[in-house]
Amino acid sequence: MSDTKSTDDKTLSVNTKKTLTLKRPGVEQSTVRQNFSHGRTKSVVVETKKRKFSRPDEKPETPAPAAAAPEVAQPVTKPHVAPHAAPRTETPPPPRATPADRSGMVLNTLSRSEIEARRRALEGAQVRDAEERARAAEEAKRRAEDDIRRAKEREDSAQRQAEEEARLKAEAAAKQRAEEEARKRAPDQAAAQDAASAAPVRKPLVAEEEVRRGAAAVRRGTPAKPEARTPKVVKTDDDRRRGKLTLTSALDDDTARGRSLSAMRRRQEKAKRAMQQESREKISREVVLPETITIQELAQRMAERSVDVIKYLMKQGQMMKPGDVIDADMAQLLAEEFGHTVRRVAESDVEEGIFNVQDDTAALKSRPPVVTIMGHVDHGKTSLLDAIRHANVVSGEAGGITQHIGAYQVEQNGQKITFIDTPGHAAFTAMRARGAQATDIAILVVAADDSVMPQTIESINHAKAAGVPIIVAINKVDKPEADPQKVRTGLLQHDVFVETMGGEVLDVEVSAKAGSGLDRLLEAILLQAEVLDLKADPERTAEGVVVEAKLDRGRGSVATVLVQKGTLHPGDIIVAGSEWGRVRALINDRGENVKEAGPAMPVEILGLQGPPQAGDRIAVVENEARAREISEYRQRLARDKAVARQAGSRGSLEQMMSQLQVSGVKEFPLVIKGDVQGSIEAIAGALDKLGTDEVRARIVHSGAGGITESDVSLAEASNAAIIGFNVRANKQARDAAEQQGTEIRYYNIIYDLVDDVKAAMSGLLSPERRETFLGNAEILEVFNITKVGKVAGCRVTEGKVERGAGVRLIRDNVVIHEGKLKTLKRFKDEVAEVPAGQECGMAFENYDDMRPGDTIEAFRVEHVTRTL
Repeated sequence: MSDTKSTDDKTLSVNTKKTLTLKRPGVEQSTVRQNFSHGRTKSVVVETKKRKFSRPDEKPETPAPAAAAPEVAQPVTKPHVAPHAAPRTETPPPPRATPADRSGMVLNTLSRSEIEARRRALEGAQVRDAEERARAAEEAKRRAEDDIRRAKEREDSAQRQAEEEARLKAEAAAKQRAEEEARKRAPDQAAAQDAASAAPVRKPLVAEEEVRRGAAAVRRGTPAKPEARTPKVVKTDDDRRRGKLTLTSALDDDTARGRSLSAMRRRQEKAKRAMQQESREKISREVVLPETITIQELAQRMAERSVDVIKYLMKQGQMMKPGDVIDADMAQLLAEEFGHTVRRVAESDVEEGIFNVQDDTAALKSRPPVVTIMGHVDHGKTSLLDAIRHANVVSGEAGGITQHIGAYQVEQNGQKITFIDTPGHAAFTAMRARGAQATDIAILVVAADDSVMPQTIESINHAKAAGVPIIVAINKVDKPEADPQKVRTGLLQHDVFVETMGGEVLDVEVSAKAGSGLDRLLEAILLQAEVLDLKADPERTAEGVVVEAKLDRGRGSVATVLVQKGTLHPGDIIVAGSEWGRVRALINDRGENVKEAGPAMPVEILGLQGPPQAGDRIAVVENEARAREISEYRQRLARDKAVARQAGSRGSLEQMMSQLQVSGVKEFPLVIKGDVQGSIEAIAGALDKLGTDEVRARIVHSGAGGITESDVSLAEASNAAIIGFNVRANKQARDAAEQQGTEIRYYNIIYDLVDDVKAAMSGLLSPERRETFLGNAEILEVFNITKVGKVAGCRVTEGKVERGAGVRLIRDNVVIHEGKLKTLKRFKDEVAEVPAGQECGMAFENYDDMRPGDTIEAFRVEHVTRTL
């Protein structure tokens, strides 16, 4: 079918679609023919779409890298788009019209499926076109970044090359100056030529790399950067031997040596570090300040160097060391000066929240009453408790007196009662006070045959101070001389009104020996407890008080504790005074291990780090770190108090020496070791009361436990005696004491201990000087005898005068001299004494200013041993 026939045949043409047929030169080439050879299918549409990318009559543009080189300084945000993508962005898609064949005929209209297939093909082509454009943009961006990077590398290389050239110039100039100086010093030109030597000029290492990069840039079409000119070294006659070592150059030390690359690099790094340190910005921190802190620790908390803090203090006129302790005010000033904020805390804050736990009123339950038995010594307190417990404790106590606090628990009619037995001896005042403070009810034991005694009055005062009710137990009513009414009357003088005398205080007549009246006493205790309505929360953390503490061999530190609140379990971490530990075991008053100790239950606790002080409060804490912190704070506080007390009592060295010279106070040093802490406290209190203005007991060391070798060494160093109360020394301590001559004394009764120490302290007292009047004599005449001196001729007017007696020379009722009689003669004979009415001759020791009419008073001096 020809083109003419197709145009003449009007029946096959469509007038309205004549404009859709395109006849351009080259359109009906192989590409069109391939498209139509496959028919109107999907593949034909794809082939037709391809005509959009590249037509046979269009020549694709080739990218020119050389032209892109000057654009390296442009921002990356506007990359150079690849040239082959330009036709896609500018050429519109071909019109969706039915393509014509070679003869110009218009084809039939496409079916619905063919239109849908072509639409899908067109959409796919558009997606691929978008992806291709994105890839082209990414490639252009990457190419621009590479160009920028290469340009920066070339600049850095040029800079390094310039620096290297400058350094080489400096080295060459320095070497040239050195050579000129060497030539001037040389005796002749030949020697100068031999001496002159120079290192070869190093070529820059980066030159070859730059040449290679320039060639590569030329190949890519990028104009290479013009090569920097290398300065030429002007050669002289001496350059022929440059680099050669000669004897003259080897021995010549005047040649200047240039700085090496390593030295320059180190210098640059040092400068860089200095700049970094200077530019480091200040960080403000919150510094927690206790009451006292060392300068070193303050610097660490501020993250500053301690040297800087010391420098600042030196500028302020304070010469201090890092280990010096400063107060919180000065520490706050330093912290604020360095730009930090301060939060001040007190060291006592570590104890907050230990004993201030509020009880849950809904969880409160009834608890047994705690009863303290108090009274005078030997009034039967322990015997009464033995009768209640059906035990025999008195027979096991030294001297029949209680010297410790004992805690027990008994059961009466299904209800438990906790008893605390306190000593009645005067030395155990502190024990009675602690017993009264830890109790709910105080039982005042008074012997019916002895009535009210000093320790009875003291026990009444302790009970009143603690605010606990009193139950009077009149003991020993089975004795014939017992008078209970006398006891009741005696109590009236101390404001204790019993019920039989119209008061409110319960009184019960009992006999511990016969066992009578015990039931009435227990009923009175339970009645009083019911009135008090005692309750506690057993589910909370445990609190209590240390009744007694000791150091037991094999068990370690043992503390008798009365649990007041909560329940104590094995494994709990506790703090008792300045000691802490984990509860290893709980032992009740019968020696049995228990799994828990509830309120008002006395138990022995094992596991403390050391024996606490009797009367210390005990509490359970959450972890070991908190317990250790509290313990360290309390130990530090006790240590500071001891140092302050010692410093206050001693004063300065001058004050101490003047005090010793004026008052002459003598000290009796002692090392005291006891079985329990309460006994040591009682002994120390009793010995302190023995002191006077002339002598006092000084306790060098005291502690619970046996006597050890270190105690002997301490006693030997301080020249002290060792006292053991219910303890013994081990073999090493005994051998050391025997070798060093240190005295060790053992006691189990506090009476004997106090009496022996009192007698020993009495031996330190200076004897009392007693003066006895003998007589008076009147001087009648004074004789001057050769080789003897002046002798007074006297007449004894009163009493008598003895040889060697003390004399006073009195003139006009004023004592002129007091001394000793040297000579007493009668008719040239030495006599022992001269009675009144007789004459004699007397001479004084080291004194001869005697006049007629003076009076001589004779007396005898006696020294009497004193006691405390």
